[in-house]
Amino acid sequence: MRIDSDKCVGCGQCVNYCPVGAIQLFQDEQNLKKKRSKIDEDNCVECGVCFRAKVCKPEAIYQQELKWPRIIRKSFSDPMVEFKETGVPGRGTEEMKTNEVTGRFKRGSWGMAVEVGRPGVGARLKDLEIIAMSLAEKGVAFEPRNPVTFLFEDVKRGKLKSEVRDEKVLSAIIEFEVKPEQLKHVLEVLKEMGGKVETVFSIDLITHPEEEEKGPALQIVKEMGFTVYPNGKVNLGLGRVLNQ
Repeated sequence: MRIDSDKCVGCGQCVNYCPVGAIQLFQDEQNLKKKRSKIDEDNCVECGVCFRAKVCKPEAIYQQELKWPRIIRKSFSDPMVEFKETGVPGRGTEEMKTNEVTGRFKRGSWGMAVEVGRPGVGARLKDLEIIAMSLAEKGVAFEPRNPVTFLFEDVKRGKLKSEVRDEKVLSAIIEFEVKPEQLKHVLEVLKEMGGKVETVFSIDLITHPEEEEKGPALQIVKEMGFTVYPNGKVNLGLGRVLNQ
């Protein structure tokens, strides 16, 4: 996103609408008595919130032409945009909380995800790469239908294409499946990552409903000191058979 300095009146109404704080008021270089809003393009994630909010009366905010690799920012940050490889809007992931519909994770394994970044913070894709490469070393296989997977230069290693590493997004999700014997090792890796990346991330663990509170997955998670926030989504009547 950009702001036309000739149209901007310096009202500052747009500043608080940016979820990553990329809009600031500056002194006008031509007239020191006036201020103008400006977007820090390096930190802008191209989410389009400032534009869609329609708080700019002179209509100074506009969308510039986005080319590769910057267009990735919009794909992962603007919920109105469809990711072309997956056909799903926003970050493009068909979220695992609908597993009873997608049937990705069969009984005998669990689904996991690492969501890098959040509104208010955002994330550089190079931080996602640090996590992905560490997980790949533990034998994790990434979900092929997740949009992040299309950005890998080497999927097996979790290595991104060099030109996308510095792109900033609102958030991005790595999805993968773990076997019971892998879970503890994966969680150990993720604990280490807390001190190695420059953003926040959250961990998702998808288990099956018949696994009660004391099920093996949650028990391992709690023993390792993770706080569990149970969340779920049930699409009644739409379930698929998870095992033949």
